[in-house]
Amino acid sequence: MINKFSSIPLYLQLKDLILDKIRNNEYPPYTQIPSEQDLCELYAISRPTVRQAISELTSSGYLYKEKGKGTFVSGRKNIIDIKNFNGFTDSILDCKSPAEKNMIEITVVESSSVDILNNIFSYNTSMPVAVITYLSYINNKPGEVYSFNKSYIPINLFPDIVMQLRDGKSSIDILRGKYPLIPEKSKSILEVVFADNIDSPILRIQPGQPLIKVQNSLYSKSGQAVEYVCSKYRSDNCRLLFEGSKQG
Repeated sequence: MINKFSSIPLYLQLKDLILDKIRNNEYPPYTQIPSEQDLCELYAISRPTVRQAISELTSSGYLYKEKGKGTFVSGRKNIIDIKNFNGFTDSILDCKSPAEKNMIEITVVESSSVDILNNIFSYNTSMPVAVITYLSYINNKPGEVYSFNKSYIPINLFPDIVMQLRDGKSSIDILRGKYPLIPEKSKSILEVVFADNIDSPILRIQPGQPLIKVQNSLYSKSGQAVEYVCSKYRSDNCRLLFEGSKQG
């Protein structure tokens, strides 16, 4: 319990109590902990004290918040190694079975709505682009998402792409008869960014947590841009492994 006569600050005592409950599985992963008001009443402490304890636990990754719902216990941290990572790793066109991607949305937008697209696809006017949003999970467990991915594919190059993906078509079917558009080359940009209010609930992390952002542009043999993929990886539970060999 909370000892108000201790030299240990009250928020640290509450923080340790919550950590003990997490470690003892009284607060299991992905379950909601008591509200700030409930914690205030349970331990007879002030709301600022509760907020400071909760803030430190979310910053360190033990808890995460969902807007309008409350505060939840994070999943136990597992580290996944993404081996042989390259510019094709997150591609929809290059993967054998797009249907195996954990797609959460397939939409069509105008390229002008995403600043980088006109530069990637080299068009001066806006054009329709298919946007495929999908998540990647550790060991295929839905509660343990490690990356949030968006693939952009020009509709003028692949007119049936939305229907084909919704029907679960394979990449072989999607690219059949379009051999000049098969991805052959890639260009990648990797940088560290910080989770915003869109990323954080999807990745189950606190806003401001560092992410590894990878932007991949895929090109056909002729140099035609055929796909652009933007992926955001949780930096706390995944590692990108790059392998290569010296040429010549």
